[in-house]
Amino acid sequence: MDRRNFVKSAMYFTVASATLGLQACGGSSGSTASSDKGKYLFSHGVASGDPKESSVVFWTRCINSNAAKDDIGLKLEVSKSSAFDTLVASVALTASATYDFTVRAKVTNLTAASSYFYRFVAGQDVSATGQTKTAPAAGAALAELRFAWFTCQDWSVNHWGAMELLAQENIDFLVHLGDYIYESVGASFQTGIAEPAHAAIKLPDGQKVGSSGISATTVEDYRTLYKTYRSDARLQALHAKWPMIAIWDDHEFSDDCWQDHQTYTNQNKQETSRRRSANQAWAEYMPVDFGDVSFDLNKAGYDNIRIYREFKFGSLMHLVMTDQRLYRDDHIVSEALYANLLGKDPVNGNDSVGSRYFVPSTWLRDFEKQNATSLQRPPSILGVTQSQWWKDTMKASTSTWKVWGNEVTLNRMFLDMRSQAPAPYNNLYIVNADAWDGYPSHKAEMLTYLKTEGIKNVVAVTGDLHAFQCGTVRDTQDTATGTPVLVDFVAAGISSDSFYSYLKQNAGTTPLAALVATPQTFDGVMRLNNPDFAYLDHDAQGYAVATITASAFTVLFKKVKRLNADGSKPAAPLAKTTRITVAAGSTTPVVEDNI
Repeated sequence: MDRRNFVKSAMYFTVASATLGLQACGGSSGSTASSDKGKYLFSHGVASGDPKESSVVFWTRCINSNAAKDDIGLKLEVSKSSAFDTLVASVALTASATYDFTVRAKVTNLTAASSYFYRFVAGQDVSATGQTKTAPAAGAALAELRFAWFTCQDWSVNHWGAMELLAQENIDFLVHLGDYIYESVGASFQTGIAEPAHAAIKLPDGQKVGSSGISATTVEDYRTLYKTYRSDARLQALHAKWPMIAIWDDHEFSDDCWQDHQTYTNQNKQETSRRRSANQAWAEYMPVDFGDVSFDLNKAGYDNIRIYREFKFGSLMHLVMTDQRLYRDDHIVSEALYANLLGKDPVNGNDSVGSRYFVPSTWLRDFEKQNATSLQRPPSILGVTQSQWWKDTMKASTSTWKVWGNEVTLNRMFLDMRSQAPAPYNNLYIVNADAWDGYPSHKAEMLTYLKTEGIKNVVAVTGDLHAFQCGTVRDTQDTATGTPVLVDFVAAGISSDSFYSYLKQNAGTTPLAALVATPQTFDGVMRLNNPDFAYLDHDAQGYAVATITASAFTVLFKKVKRLNADGSKPAAPLAKTTRITVAAGSTTPVVEDNI
């Protein structure tokens, strides 16, 4: 039991090789006295992640029940059997206050396409048992692969009943596309009803910024959020059942962020220390492979972490996960300059509408030219290095399906009001310039690359928008002349308020009010303005399940009901299911609604 083959070890990450036939003895790495039972707690469950053909990462958090800050010796046990009678790995670990008593271990030399059970032991205390599965061997021919993806799980809005439905799915792994936490509490967009089990969160050091409620500022704030979110038994159950591949979006740091800048006000204040705190808490609480993800707490600057990476599942699917926040340039239309032009406060005001949302296309065009001159390149979401990595990875892929784990919407979202609204509203609008539409030259560069290199069967799985969408995406924004290069599937937030609800709340007396009179009205307007949409539901919560074969990529959108008027959870959370299929070699989605 005590002989282990360590490849690499650090306080925050350990790599160990599996050893066949390790006999389990039922003992522990700590005291064996029965009076010690209950000394250690695994209150935040267990998790596994980043499955490769011969390795998986395992995670837990172990604390002293008396709140002592001493290091805790514990071990990870991995077995093919739920009885743990024979172990394939037994890994000694240390839970330390330095990393909030979280531990991560990567076990290598596992068998491809195989299921394993795992648990953690400290003294006489044993964690919950988790299950995980390695990826199929590289190049292996697969009949089918299934995964689910979800996003935007706001603790303080709606409910997490969708997670109960998700736990019943028959899948191989999970993908999380960001907004695992929300950095703010009590913000204006978090005013909806929450289920009673989700009490209000109090941040130890949080600060009020603009009208955005109280926002996490320190590493203890961000840790508090992760600990609170991970305390929910439904989220713990998902982590315990399948390995997760996670990427972040904005709320893991700050709403609509770019690099280490927050956008609560027009100032776009740089907050390097806060960004680093967010990076650290994410690294502590996500079961990620630090063989691919680099994190250096001692490196100065906001970019002390790199999280973009790739996964291969036999010869069937290549999953490419990108980071669309840490390297992105500022939004093209300057909030401060926009405020100045309107005679508003360029520092303390918040003019996101007009600069990041519902941006006149002429403004975006002119500002992009100015920014490109200053940067000596077009403004980018992925940054220069990651963009090249994405291109090289996509071009080199030999998998049947190239799946892009993509945080923000690729589908075109234009709204033409030039002949319908009085001045000054008579513009062609970019509805969401925080997404790919807001970086038109960079978007065209990436999509044109797929066309010129002849890269086929590309599908994006997307989050962020709080809506279900599916659409064909072209190399240019012109639907008449652009060449289709991929299909974008956008899953709604699993609990967060819908995109439509935000529009309805903020339309006021503007011409937009008539366009958002009902959800169906707005969906119809968007379809009319953007004919490449195959499916739209902008007033939704839920998740998505993908089934991949050599001949088709099929997605089920699972829409869930909101809380009842009295705040209780609906007895049957599922509202409807929509099936959308893309055949291999095609970029035309086929929709079957209400199946």
